[in-house]
Amino acid sequence: MDEIVVIDYGSQYTQLLARRVRELGVFSKVVGPDYTFTGKESGIILSGGPESVYEKRYDLPQFSGIPVLGICYGMHLLAERFGGHVAKGAHGEYGLTKVKFFPSPLFDGIPSESVTWMSHGDVVEVLPPNFKMTAISETGITAAFESENDKIYAIQFHPEVVHTSYGREIIKNFVFGICKERPEWTMNNFIDSEISRIKSVVKDQKIISAISGGVDSTVATLLTYRAVGDNLIPVFVDHGLLRKMDINVPQTLATLGIKVKYVNASELFFEKLKGVSDPEEKRKIIGNTFIEVFEREAKASGATFLLQGTIYPDVIESAASSQRSAKIKSHHNVGGLPEKMNLKVLEPLRTLFKDEVREVGRLMGLPDAFISRHPFPGPGLGVRVIGEITKEKVGILRDADDIFVNVLMRAGEYSKIWQAFAVLLPVRSVGVKGDARSYEYVLALRAVDSVDGMTASWHQIPFEILRMASSEITSKIPQIGRVVYDITDKPPSTIEWE
Repeated sequence: MDEIVVIDYGSQYTQLLARRVRELGVFSKVVGPDYTFTGKESGIILSGGPESVYEKRYDLPQFSGIPVLGICYGMHLLAERFGGHVAKGAHGEYGLTKVKFFPSPLFDGIPSESVTWMSHGDVVEVLPPNFKMTAISETGITAAFESENDKIYAIQFHPEVVHTSYGREIIKNFVFGICKERPEWTMNNFIDSEISRIKSVVKDQKIISAISGGVDSTVATLLTYRAVGDNLIPVFVDHGLLRKMDINVPQTLATLGIKVKYVNASELFFEKLKGVSDPEEKRKIIGNTFIEVFEREAKASGATFLLQGTIYPDVIESAASSQRSAKIKSHHNVGGLPEKMNLKVLEPLRTLFKDEVREVGRLMGLPDAFISRHPFPGPGLGVRVIGEITKEKVGILRDADDIFVNVLMRAGEYSKIWQAFAVLLPVRSVGVKGDARSYEYVLALRAVDSVDGMTASWHQIPFEILRMASSEITSKIPQIGRVVYDITDKPPSTIEWE
């Protein structure tokens, strides 16, 4: 089977490119700039990146007639490679930008003008010889150029993000119209190939599975169980930072024939987190303590591998996928791992996004009620209690979060939201309860819409539902005196507060 190769130059959106191609039914993978071609490539995509070509320029591979699409930084590499010139622009273009398109195989079937998503400060000042401009932005900057005879195409904007109006069509034109691919790859292909890969890597060794309570770790466990059977040892660690709904995960897996060992390590986690308020330090402590517990369990069982439900947004934000990406925050199962540990890490979902993980779960028989559960971070409520973590604060937040989620479910709103949760703030506010002055915690509610977790917009919960949630929370939880609603998109914020 042929494949579209995405060469990573450090863009936050690199994996989205491969993912968009896979959505079209064509296999795609992300590789580094030093990639050696195998002969199976039907097309090459050069990603964007945070650097400028006049400061750091990567060597481009020999394309040998393979169609190439350069995006943003990838566009600038192509411009310089073939004799053009790139320089810092008089002004950058960031966010939604109108673009005018000219005839090109890349833009077949899309309007002559539409909105794209830009993120650049450099511009192509001089086109390479024998190349023509095929799009221009509303500010007069070259938005695309090409050499159709050489099958080389370059665009300044990002077609892989949902904000570009006809991004899918542009990628589709490249994959099918220019690369002449056929839609023959599915998530079933991923399941089959990953099961084979796990078998070849693990062989007859034992694997300990880190069940956190979320969809990712559960799907990773089920997928690996299909590969190695009883050589998988699933362990559910209760770190004291779980939601109320997470406790039933062992029962869910038991219905699929997987026995899970329950370990209550909450006292250990709370002791290690005592007095810690920095979010990065909290994440790393939780990650290290997870490994400490799992290494102890692994030693007792003879396991040599640690299975984790790491998915691609975790990798991107922890900057673990590429030395060229910018670090946003450590995830306990990526940036929070200690430098030295006695277990080899197995991450079968590392290249997938949340909705792809859910599709894998559905195909393997996980109940829809479980699949539709909102994402939950590995560090759990530890990154939703802002500041120092205590048992009391976690208990308050757990009850408030459960009320919020149940209000959304009763109102039929939960299924419309990508992720909704509560955050306990290290702030107290004056109020009135029972004709007396109160001075209690402030709780923030957060709900966002997203496709893949890379970008998100705040969800507009109807006011009557918010009022219902606020009233029920402040009535049932005496330690909370005020409820606020977070209306910030990603970017500039992240989905989680810490």
